[in-house]
Amino acid sequence: MHRVGSAGNASNSTRPRKEKRFTYVLNDADDTKHCAGVNCLAVLKSQSSDGDDYLFTGSRDGTLKRWALGDDSVSCSATFESHIDWVNDVVLAGDTLVSCSSDTTVKTWNCLSDGTCTRTLHQHSDYVLCLSAADKNSNIVASGGLGGEVFIWDIEAALTPVAKSVDSMEEDSSNGMIASANPGLPITSLRSIGSNSNISLHTSQTHGYSPIAAKGHKESVYALAMNESGSLLVSGGTEKVLRVWDARTGAKNMKLRGHTDNIRALLLDPTGRFCLSGSSDSMIRLWDLGQQRCVHSYAVHTDSVWALASTPTFSHVYSGGRDLSLYLTDLATRESLLLCTKEHPILQMALQDDNIWIATTDSSVHRWQAEGHNPQKVFERGGSFLAGNLSFTRARASLEGSTPVPVYKEPSLTIPGIPGIVQHKILNNRRHVLTKDTAGFVKLWEITRGIVVEDYGKVSFEEKKEELFEMVSVPAWCTMDTRLGCLSVHLESPQCFSAEMYATDFNISGASEEVKINLAQETLRGLLTHWMAKRRQRSGSRLSVNGDVPSSKDVSIRTHTHSRIEVDDGAENHNAMVHPSFEFSTDSPPSIITEGSHGGPWRKKITDLDGTEDEKDFPWWCLDCVLNGRMPLRENTKCSFYLQPCEGSNAQVLTQGKLSAPRILRINKVVNYVIEKIVLDKVPVDGSNSEHTFVSGVAAGQSQLSTLGDGSFRSGLKSWQKLKPSIEILCNNQVLSPEMSLATVRAYIWKKPEDLVLNYRVMQHN
Repeated sequence: MHRVGSAGNASNSTRPRKEKRFTYVLNDADDTKHCAGVNCLAVLKSQSSDGDDYLFTGSRDGTLKRWALGDDSVSCSATFESHIDWVNDVVLAGDTLVSCSSDTTVKTWNCLSDGTCTRTLHQHSDYVLCLSAADKNSNIVASGGLGGEVFIWDIEAALTPVAKSVDSMEEDSSNGMIASANPGLPITSLRSIGSNSNISLHTSQTHGYSPIAAKGHKESVYALAMNESGSLLVSGGTEKVLRVWDARTGAKNMKLRGHTDNIRALLLDPTGRFCLSGSSDSMIRLWDLGQQRCVHSYAVHTDSVWALASTPTFSHVYSGGRDLSLYLTDLATRESLLLCTKEHPILQMALQDDNIWIATTDSSVHRWQAEGHNPQKVFERGGSFLAGNLSFTRARASLEGSTPVPVYKEPSLTIPGIPGIVQHKILNNRRHVLTKDTAGFVKLWEITRGIVVEDYGKVSFEEKKEELFEMVSVPAWCTMDTRLGCLSVHLESPQCFSAEMYATDFNISGASEEVKINLAQETLRGLLTHWMAKRRQRSGSRLSVNGDVPSSKDVSIRTHTHSRIEVDDGAENHNAMVHPSFEFSTDSPPSIITEGSHGGPWRKKITDLDGTEDEKDFPWWCLDCVLNGRMPLRENTKCSFYLQPCEGSNAQVLTQGKLSAPRILRINKVVNYVIEKIVLDKVPVDGSNSEHTFVSGVAAGQSQLSTLGDGSFRSGLKSWQKLKPSIEILCNNQVLSPEMSLATVRAYIWKKPEDLVLNYRVMQHN
């Protein structure tokens, strides 16, 4: 196995290092819908009277979607895919969509594009949970997260391209965007800002723009709010206090206390004088920042308040949270109404004229009537109550049976989602995975093709798992999780190359019984077949332009420091052939998540790869496998065992030593070997395969086979078929099926840490 040194390994040390992981995410056939909870919303108002408004949604499935909104209709017009973990918040800064994620990045997008990410900002050290934008200053956006960091971004400066040398552009791939895959992306300059005790420069991006860092939080930041001009910023989180900042300099203005639990939601009025806060203590508080105090408390909810939205005049507030309820509260009179109740906790909301969109932990999004321009119309229906100023007031009223009746029973419009996968079990064959989703449906997936092969409906997951049990043993070559609401399959080298199967197991026409297939290698080929086709097209276009035959070096992966990967054209063309059992659908293509040698992790559908990606973008071991057919040396591919006659049997002793064979070797091969030794004494059987040579010594001098034969069997031998004895192989006194592999016998029959012991006996002919 050859090793490629890492870029930071100046001494060329061969010390083992952890290789980059390669992940593929299996997408549902209906890719226009979210398959996990929707964390965030943003509404883009149309600039013309006859144009559509747009709703942007960010989900725990790692994607954002743009929805064109009609009066009573909605359609998905784009999917924004680049984040590799939950999308936690999204805001609009002019024509730029800004999102943040648990992958620790902030990303910018052209909100009316087909889903192209224009910039990835790596500044946070942990999950980025919240964003806030200045409505009248489209350049200013703030971000906060679990690391206690708050950054204030000038989006225009962050997206401004500058001239760079080729070497500098190579270095700038560390900003997380894949330079070779996105040659048109801008590279930004380093913008200096003066620093004082309250401002710091986060300089991890050596050649990139650096935002203002508002330092002061000692714990996680869950909520941010900014005034219209972008001059004032409020933040809150697990410290239970509100911190107020000058967003232009990062200077601390004040700290406000009052909440008794985490602050989860914040709103500022357009002028920046009044601030609303929602907390896990179930309270909503109104703060006068000029007076630096809380002027009102509203005991509306019976549990954590996670989302707030206000009317344009800041006279009323909509609130939702963990108690599944959406309330409308008059901030002046303290009157409150229950607008609706949901089946899932409310995470965020966004007003659209007289409607309000609600995002919950479910994958569907609902629109409810809200009368945003004239909220008093809702109060005219009656049923309001007076919000107390202590958290137990509302809770006690609920316990006493005075729970208000919701104004609305059903939403006016719904954007349906897909039930997310919440439970999975990898079956013993390591190719099929049983899943259960939030709706209770149980399905069987084939992960080497990325498709559902059986939909069992609403049945018992545990019973179906027992029903599908097979007594087979295949090494674990991948790991899985359902964090994104779908199956994410992770491959890591060299462990992923440990599983092999015979080609005949895949019903491959004309395949020899001896041909083995490596599950990870063929899966990688299937996933990257579109990329390889685009790559060959690009090589062909270069040939037609130049009129020269490209050399091996020209069509090789672009070589960087320490890279030793070279492409063999013949290997690449051969690898373009994909077995049917490893063909992935183009109707619902998987997405890959990976990381190259320089850039940060990225995500893209396999059909969207353009062929320019190289070892900066893919792990080197992945390309070495797919393009060159090379795999790292693998351990534990052999199984040691003893082959002895059954106790009390008159069968010959064939060998005294320990034998070694591939783990996937079937018992019928052992039977053939025993027959061959007994009857022909090392003379190969007509039509037999070469795998009888599995009996090789494990340790020289100790385990040489005793090649005993019976001369009487050979005497007068006319035909192998006439004298072929019937042989049974046993383990722990149990007769083994000829189709069992050595690994299966060891795992389910032998069940001991010692070397496997197989016994054979000759059955009498009738």
